[in-house]
Amino acid sequence: MLVHLKHILGINEINQAKELLGGATFQDGKLSAGFVAQKVKNNEEAIDAYTAEKLNEIVMGNLVRHPTYNKAALPHKVAAPFYARYQPGMNYGEHIDDPIMGKDNRYRSDIAITIFISSPEEYEGGELKIQTPYSEQAIKYPAGDAVLYPATTRHQVMPVTKGERLVAVTWVQSLVRSHEQRDLLYQLNETREIMLRKNPDSEETKRIDLVYINLVRMWSDV
Repeated sequence: MLVHLKHILGINEINQAKELLGGATFQDGKLSAGFVAQKVKNNEEAIDAYTAEKLNEIVMGNLVRHPTYNKAALPHKVAAPFYARYQPGMNYGEHIDDPIMGKDNRYRSDIAITIFISSPEEYEGGELKIQTPYSEQAIKYPAGDAVLYPATTRHQVMPVTKGERLVAVTWVQSLVRSHEQRDLLYQLNETREIMLRKNPDSEETKRIDLVYINLVRMWSDV
């Protein structure tokens, strides 16, 4: 399940994030990568604690309040993000994310999220390619939008050939471990919410509501 999260950040918030990153200190992204990813990771990541704190207030504050994020991810834990920069010649080769992340506060990486800070017009190349059971999806969303997808999938960032690609990348441990179950719950909830708006008192709506709530109860792990 790939979910397009629209308008995580507004134009003022995008500009604030770019200004903060413009003054940040970056290090080689390989230093935060796992053993396998180190071989294919070629980007830079911001390391200033002050900058990260201010960015998190803007970026993560908006993400965790976004209604589609909450419905699609059913979040239990969310990681502090990496703020990554890709300049010409940089890329992130095909890889799969580590299953367990974090040092002091360990979490299972069920879901990966990329939040786009640069607009597609500001760089060439740099598509996020995600392998799905049916095809490979190339993602290059507008600034302020994000893509949410299972961390179990193989993915890569294609080489940037011009400009600068700025993104925030984070991971979520979901209340529901199985991405197939999360997908079914997300689709069911989409229908449930339509029915609750249009005909909240019908018996059909009440049954769908009951099924959704109890499936979350059955499949969730707190």
